[in-house]
Amino acid sequence: MPLVWLVNFYWQNLRGLKPAILPAPAIPTSTQSPGINSTGLPLSLPKGFSISIFASDLGNPRDLEFDPTGNLLVSIPSRGQVVLLPDKKIIVSGLNRPHGLAYTNGHLYIAEEDKVTIDGKKILDLPEGGNHVTRSLLVKDNQLYISIGSSCNVCHEPDPHRAAIYVSNLDGSSFRSFATGLRNSVFMTLDSQKNIWATDMGRDLIGNDTPPDEINIIGEGNYGWPICYGQNIHDTNFDKNTYIRNPCQEPLEKPSFIDLPAHSAPLGLAFIPDSWPQNYRGKLLVAYHGSWNRNPPTGYKIVIIDPKTKQITDFITGFEPKADQPLAGALGRPVDLIFDSSGNLYVSDDKKGVVYQVIPPTPEP
Repeated sequence: MPLVWLVNFYWQNLRGLKPAILPAPAIPTSTQSPGINSTGLPLSLPKGFSISIFASDLGNPRDLEFDPTGNLLVSIPSRGQVVLLPDKKIIVSGLNRPHGLAYTNGHLYIAEEDKVTIDGKKILDLPEGGNHVTRSLLVKDNQLYISIGSSCNVCHEPDPHRAAIYVSNLDGSSFRSFATGLRNSVFMTLDSQKNIWATDMGRDLIGNDTPPDEINIIGEGNYGWPICYGQNIHDTNFDKNTYIRNPCQEPLEKPSFIDLPAHSAPLGLAFIPDSWPQNYRGKLLVAYHGSWNRNPPTGYKIVIIDPKTKQITDFITGFEPKADQPLAGALGRPVDLIFDSSGNLYVSDDKKGVVYQVIPPTPEP
């Protein structure tokens, strides 16, 4: 075939055609900068976010709360103090393992191991001692909710105040049981509809992956402990009784809303405000304090949970210990989470003895 014919054929018929298989278009790159970490720890967080140390040398900081003027307070159980951050000014001292804090109507409520006070005046006596000594507070509709952990790993409690959430009027009157069967619901929060959400830690010593820790939406009723866990699972390791029907089925026992990895030790939880980027809004942040008796260790991070799909994704990681150092080697242990009015997130860490500040990226218009 003459070469000149090929040239003419190409010029008349094929010129300008593109290959049948084109290279993939370039993936648009984010305009956000990578996550900025200035804590000195090997933490990872999403692009556009920054994390820094807001206050340090705090001992074992736990519960976070804002006062009416926007100042951040933290309870320090080991020091018996509530302090103002970031300058660590002591607000109250000489307390018995203070933990839960709540500011409402201009008054500061503090939950100590054995009592609840308002502006220093005792309004409620609480049981003390046992395995779980933290007491947590939540105010909803002029009612005070108090979470009290179990006295044991797993047992039938002789004191009905244990492993339960109680409720009272703001002056401590009309103190009554609200929700039971909650082994250790250390933290509570409200969603936009004022539903109470709480973390709960499952029992120990029956394996690496059993039972799950939990997120519960709290209403009046029994959540199962000590004989049930998770999605109405009967703990036959503890409860050897024989039943005609499963004792853990509804309506007798309420199932968990979300099962979390066993021994992850979920503590603080908070719903993400609308000031964050669109894909985060309305989702739930949960702090995993981390395991003490699992090999390999688990937890030691902050996760995001989508309440609609129940999907769990990592948000801040890097606190975890090496496999051969399940607790002592932990770089940090996240505890409580709280947002300020600008949408900045604060995280207490009772291992590192600090409170972190996390600043989100500016949402796109």
